[in-house]
Amino acid sequence: MILRTDGDEWTEWHVAALRGKVVVMQKIWELTKEILTTEEIKNEMLLRTDGEGRTAWHIATMRGEVDVKQKIWDLAKDRMTTEEIKNGILFRTDGEGRNAWHIAAFRGEVNVMQRLWDLAKESLTTEKIKNEILLRTDSEG
Repeated sequence: MILRTDGDEWTEWHVAALRGKVVVMQKIWELTKEILTTEEIKNEMLLRTDGEGRTAWHIATMRGEVDVKQKIWDLAKDRMTTEEIKNGILFRTDGEGRNAWHIAAFRGEVNVMQRLWDLAKESLTTEKIKNEILLRTDSEG
């Protein structure tokens, strides 16, 4: 039941991200890791999208939920490669082609933008930050 979707294709994981409920997210994580494989957790929780192509990461960005983003990041670091995190979380686009950077800027979420920057610096080289964040164009993906 925990990862079943509603009419908008949201799981309880998406709802907890929307509501900023880190404790709920942690409980969902604990319950599912007893049964699901690492690959299933990655696909069904960390990378799972709703009907608009948004992950819990996108949803937390929309709501300015820095603590939720940190929780997702910490959980992803233990189960995903740097490349998977970069493509599946940090730069992943939603159904409208927006990544978390676009969403945070549009919503005026300065704290989220700063946290995204800090997380990028934690896992990417200066050259990758320059190319992936500062200079990347829509035609490049």
